[in-house]
Amino acid sequence: MKEPKGKLGVLVVGVGGAVASTFIVGTLAVRKGLGLPIGSITQLATIRLGKRNENNFPKIKDVVPLAELNDIVFGGWDIFPENVYDAAKHAEVLTRKDIDGVKDELEAIKPMKGAFDQNFVKRLCGIWVKDAPTKWDMVMQLREDIRKFKEKNNCDRMVVIWCASTEVFLPMSDTHKDLAKLEQAMKENSPEIAPSMCYAYAALSEGVPFINGAPNLTVDMPAIWDLAEQKKVPICGKDFKTGQTMMKTVLSPMLKTRMLGLNGWFSTNILGNRDGEVLDDPGSFKTKEESKLSVINTILQPDLYPELYGNVYHKVRINYYPPRKDNKEGWDNIDIFGWLGYPMQLKVDFLCRDSILAAPLCLDLVLFTDLAQRCGFHGIQKWLSFYFKSPMHELDAEPEHDLFIQYVKLKNTLRQIIGEKTLDYID
Repeated sequence: MKEPKGKLGVLVVGVGGAVASTFIVGTLAVRKGLGLPIGSITQLATIRLGKRNENNFPKIKDVVPLAELNDIVFGGWDIFPENVYDAAKHAEVLTRKDIDGVKDELEAIKPMKGAFDQNFVKRLCGIWVKDAPTKWDMVMQLREDIRKFKEKNNCDRMVVIWCASTEVFLPMSDTHKDLAKLEQAMKENSPEIAPSMCYAYAALSEGVPFINGAPNLTVDMPAIWDLAEQKKVPICGKDFKTGQTMMKTVLSPMLKTRMLGLNGWFSTNILGNRDGEVLDDPGSFKTKEESKLSVINTILQPDLYPELYGNVYHKVRINYYPPRKDNKEGWDNIDIFGWLGYPMQLKVDFLCRDSILAAPLCLDLVLFTDLAQRCGFHGIQKWLSFYFKSPMHELDAEPEHDLFIQYVKLKNTLRQIIGEKTLDYID
C-alpha cells in the first residue's frame, strides 16, 4: 500500500451546488478548527482492534493511513460560473458566519466549464458550459481539465466525485454493456451517452477514481466496469444515502429480525433548492424513484418470507416546495402487522437537511476511495455500499442494503487493510 504523501486533488462535478459547497466549506472549516466534522466516520468513528477485554478502540483516522485534510485541494466543474463562496451563499444551507470563515479559500475555487446536455436535466439551463462537436471531444476536454488541475496544483493523486443533479432516467442498453460500443456512441454523439458518463470515462482514462453520488447510470454498467478494470481504478456509487432511505435501511432490518409483517410503505418528501427543482421533472424523478424503491424489497427478501412481505405496496413521492430550500421533510407511513395478523403502524417524520447529511459522506468517500486506490483496489468498491442508496453490484449479484451489515463490511475492510483480524459483528 502506498502512503498518502503529497496533495490529494478533489474535483467535484457540480462544485457550485448545495451538497458540494456544503462539503467544501465544512472541510475547510474543520481543518482551520472552526467546526466539527459531525457525521464523518473517517474523522470521528473508532474501530475495535483485538479482543474486547483489551479495550483498544482507536479512532479510524489514527490507525488507517488516510489523507490529511490539510493535503486536500478542491476544484471542479459547474454549469454556472460563480465561485464556491458565492455558490455557498446562494445555496442558503450554511450561515454567513460559517461561509465567511473560509471566504478567501472559497473565492479561489472557480469552476471549470461543465459538460452539459439539456436533454438530461430539463429544469436547469447551463450558462457556463463546454462547446464540443461530439461527446468524445467533450471527454477529451475533461481529460485535459484533470491533467491541468493536477499539474497546476502539484497534486500527487486525484479523485473525482459527482455531486451534480440527477439526470433523466436512462435504461441500460447494449451500448452500455460493451466498452467499444460506448466509445463509438460518444464519437457519434449518441443520445444514450449522458454527461455524467463523459466525466466518468474521462476520470478513469486518466487513472482517477470516480464516485457517483447520484442515481444516474454513469458508472453502473459493464462498459465502465471494464474500463475500471483496464485502468486498475476504483469506482463506487450510487446515490448518497442520506435521509429517508437511510431510515429505511435501519427500520426494514428491524422488521425482518423480529419477523414482523409489512403491508405497505408510503414515503413522501418536500424539498426546495436546485435538487428539488430538478426532481420536479418526471424524467429525473424516475431515476431517483428507481434508487429509492430498491431498498425494501432487497432487505426483506419476499421470496423467502412470502407470508410477511409477499404483497407489500411501496410508494415514493418527491414534491418540489421552494420555501423549504435545503431543509427537506421526509414523511413515512408504514403499515405493519404482528401476531395473528393484527395491524400496527409506524410514523416517521424526518426533518432533515440534505446537504448537511451528504457533506460528511462526500468527505468519507473521497478519503476511502483514495485509500482504495493506494491499496491497489479497483472496480466496484462494495465495502463502500454503506454510503449509497443503490449500491453498485455485478449484474448476477444482489446488493446489500442493510445498514448494519454494510457497516461491518466497511470496518472489516479497514481491519484487513491494516492487518488486523476481522469481526463478524458491529464493534
